Amino acid sequence: MSIRQLAVTVLVLCVTSMSLAADHTKDSLSTVKKNIKAKKAVLVDVRELREWNAGHIKGAKLVPLSKLAKTAGLKELLKTLPKDKILYAHCKSGGRCLAAADVLKKSGFTVRALKPGYVDLIRAGFPKAK
Repeated sequence: MSIRQLAVTVLVLCVTSMSLAADHTKDSLSTVKKNIKAKKAVLVDVRELREWNAGHIKGAKLVPLSKLAKTAGLKELLKTLPKDKILYAHCKSGGRCLAAADVLKKSGFTVRALKPGYVDLIRAGFPKAK
C-alpha cells in the first residue's frame, strides 16, 4: 500500500468513525439511472485516478476523495460539478463516497452517496466507458 493510499484510508476511517452528516441514499439504482438519463443528476466517481483508469462508468465525473480532502485547488475542482443537479457519489464499496458527500454538501451541492460500488453499478447495467 502506498503512502497516498494509506493516507486516504486513514482519512476515510476517521471520517466514517465520526458522526456523519451524509448517509447512503435510499434512491434505488433504477431511480438513479432515471435521474441521470433525465439529466437531473450526475454520477461522481470519488475513487482515485488509477482506479478510474482501470475502468469507470460512461458519463461519470472523476473527483477523487484525496483531492476533495485538500484545500488547495478545491475551489477549482468544485467548479467542474453542476450545482443544479443531484450528484450521486460512488466509490469502490460505499465508504469513501460518504466522506466525499460530506465535503460536497458543505460546498453547497445536493449529494446522495451510493452504497453500491463501481462493480455493483456495472452489474446493475450502468454502461462502462470505453
